[in-house]
Amino acid sequence: MRRETVAELWAEDGIEFTSTAEHLGHDALEARIAAAYEQFVAPGTFRFIAADDAVRHHDATTFTTHMVRTTDGLPVWSGVVFALLDQKGRIRQDYQFTGKEADTRAVVAEFLDRLGGGEPERIAELFADTVDWRLDWPDEDHPAVPWIRRRSTRADVADHFRALNTFHDPDKRGGTPPQILVDGADAVLVGVIRQTVKATDTAYTADYALRLTVESGEITRYHVYEDSLAVTQAFEPAT
Repeated sequence: MRRETVAELWAEDGIEFTSTAEHLGHDALEARIAAAYEQFVAPGTFRFIAADDAVRHHDATTFTTHMVRTTDGLPVWSGVVFALLDQKGRIRQDYQFTGKEADTRAVVAEFLDRLGGGEPERIAELFADTVDWRLDWPDEDHPAVPWIRRRSTRADVADHFRALNTFHDPDKRGGTPPQILVDGADAVLVGVIRQTVKATDTAYTADYALRLTVESGEITRYHVYEDSLAVTQAFEPAT
């Protein structure tokens, strides 16, 4: 099945270029795929998934692929593929790029997916044991919004997102998909959140910017800059 698939997808003289090797022709391509399968997939440690970003332009296409852990779905490697196609739509040249920005984008995408699911423990799995954590507030705690406090560990991260679920109605949350800017290990997400306070049934929206740093597949920095006045006013009793 693997050999038939290679023949279907690749031209006879198709070649793949990685940063360290070249694989020319169906035999070499099949051997390369088999070796990767035996090393990463067969033991049950990892699986490969494609990002939803494929684009084709004339005889060229590009997309991103992630290698994720089977235990928790955490991306540990990402690659960007640029391929040139022949007249039959088969791959004749495949260039695989691996870089820090691809890894960062993979973790950010997984973070957003888990954030949408609202499961604090699964979100916290993406964070390092020790986290550089900051919200856009002074150093003191804020009783009106109890999730705003000092944090520094993965357990703190889970507690933060549990608190958000406790004080907000999860069925009424939303916002705009963030714009994402990536530079190496750093990512900045800019968007708008929409929440509804359980105690007062007050809805609010707030602009925010979120700075993340990803190192070795884990989030090590989490800095939030948000419209804290809109958040505080939503929790104040009606007068």
